[in-house]
Parts: sequence; structure tokens; C-alpha cells
Amino acid sequence: MKFSLNTEIVKPENEIKNAVILLHGYGGDGKDISLLTLNWKRFLKNTIFLCPDAHQTCGINPVGFQWFDLNTEDFEYILAESKKAETKLKKYIEEIKMEYKLENSNICIGGFSQGCMMSINLGLTADKSFNCIVGFSGKIINKEDLSKRISSKTNILMIHGDSDNVVPPGNLLETKDFLDRNKIKVETLLIKNCDHHIPVEASSAALNFIKKNFHIK
Repeated sequence: MKFSLNTEIVKPENEIKNAVILLHGYGGDGKDISLLTLNWKRFLKNTIFLCPDAHQTCGINPVGFQWFDLNTEDFEYILAESKKAETKLKKYIEEIKMEYKLENSNICIGGFSQGCMMSINLGLTADKSFNCIVGFSGKIINKEDLSKRISSKTNILMIHGDSDNVVPPGNLLETKDFLDRNKIKVETLLIKNCDHHIPVEASSAALNFIKKNFHIK
């Protein structure tokens, strides 16, 4: 099956029982974030990894992609564009579920930066909870809007660097507060001397969280 988004796919050698969908950051692509699978696939043996390119070419990096335009201070426009991306990703996830005969409970959604923002929205507005969400260096796009649309309670791990000057680390506390108030289980990890990237410590913590939620020893 050809998916609606161009996708970097890493298949397991064994039967597919779970899926991890990884969403790249602003100006990145699926191949970038698929590097996480180099280590993860050794421990998640029945898991397929799907890393789609966003549907838009990035406004400031034409060789990369964006889920929504960040080259603006029009927050209403950003919200509207993020919802368009959400619609496309929900269609994409349904394609994955059909192709690999999976349910939401078999799927982890993860993302970096802008991809993390999209993952949170997807995980909390779905008809049924996903298995879990792992978010790196992200935040909630619009708290007021999301609070009105929460329809599921997917478990979340949020990881952030304390030296991040792209998405400031204060967003980690704000996101945790929002999720706590909406009774969504969330774990957080603030990594010392880490800027806007995914270090080994973050990758390892995310892997352990996914293994725990997939019940893999």
C-alpha cells in the first residue's frame, strides 16, 4: 500500500505486533528522525517504525518539510494550519492501522519539536487512546483549543533539554501542568546541558518508556 505521506519505513524481521510513528521537527524529514530506530529496533523486535515526511515543504529549508508554518507570528494561522496537519495525520494513521491490522492500543506516537506538538494533539484528540506518546523538545500548540478537544487519555513522556533556546525548557513545566490538570498521566525528564536535539539519554529514556507501555521485558 502507498501511504498518503512519503514514509521512511523500518520493518522488523518478526511478525508486526506494534508500530511506532515518529514525526520529525521543523525543516526535517522522516529519514532524519528514523535514526532513533537504529538502537530501538534491537529491543522492539515485533515493532514497525514509520517516519513520514510532512505534507508541506519547509518555508525556510526547501530540502526539508514542515507540519505547519512557523515563519509567522499569527497564532490563529498557526493553529489553523496545525489542525490541517492533524487531519492529514489522522488519515495517515488509519491507513497504517488498516495495512498492518493494528489498533490504537498497538501504536506509539513520537515526535521531535514540531513533531512532538503534533503528537500531543493526535494522542489526545483520538477516538481511542494510543498506547503512548513520547515527545522530545516540544510544547502544546494552543492550550485553550486543545482543552476543548481532549477525547482520550494517552500516557505521555515529555523530554526536554535545559539549555534549549529554540523551544525553551519552561514549556516542559507548562505542558506537565496542563496534562496534570486534565488528568492525563505524564512523565517528564529534563536533561542537563542539552540544547535542541535528542541526546542518547533522551533516546534511552524514550525506549524504556515504550518498552514498558508495550509490555516488553
